[in-house]
Amino acid sequence: MDLFSQSWTALRTAVADLSDEDFAQPSGCTGWLVRDLVCHLIIDAQDVLITLVTPAEAEPTRDAVTYWEVAAKPPTGDDPLDALTVRLAAAYEDPALLKFHLDDVGSAAGRAATLCDPTLRVSTRDQVLTAADYLDAYVLEWTLHHLDLRAHLPGVPHPPAESLSRTREMLEQITGTAFPRTFSDEDALLIGTGRRSPSAAQRTDLGAKLPFSVG
Repeated sequence: MDLFSQSWTALRTAVADLSDEDFAQPSGCTGWLVRDLVCHLIIDAQDVLITLVTPAEAEPTRDAVTYWEVAAKPPTGDDPLDALTVRLAAAYEDPALLKFHLDDVGSAAGRAATLCDPTLRVSTRDQVLTAADYLDAYVLEWTLHHLDLRAHLPGVPHPPAESLSRTREMLEQITGTAFPRTFSDEDALLIGTGRRSPSAAQRTDLGAKLPFSVG
């Protein structure tokens, strides 16, 4: 749960430090500008709040790794929910409003995560997890989107090293693929999820079907 807080705080701090012009730059998410990605983070924060107050009596059906599934195809940006996010982001008009809303809802989600009982069973996506596993799963979400945020904004700080390491570990477990140790954690995540094309040497080292679209 500490890693959830660390990765989420780092991501929200990175957004808070963006200039207005940065919001119009492309993100690492296909079809989304940075403003669209930030709007998605607001929705994510709302999901965290909703899930942490949706207790379940049943035994857990998923953990932090099995929460995620590998999709048959990478996202194209044409999904109706993706398109809705773009329209919502445009409605904010002023980037300062996006920053304010993320700080407001995001801070609340962070406090809720800190205060919740890690053994609490919660329900989301028709599955049951412990709160600890649910929040651990979100380390992957925050870390990949932190990389998306800085895809075309190299001045944005990197995600915390601990978050990158844990997300790589989860991605390898989710996909059943161990990335070469010659890959840095960031390279493994970017290449493994299709956010960056491997170099010729990296492609030789891989020997795996890529990319993996995790959702």
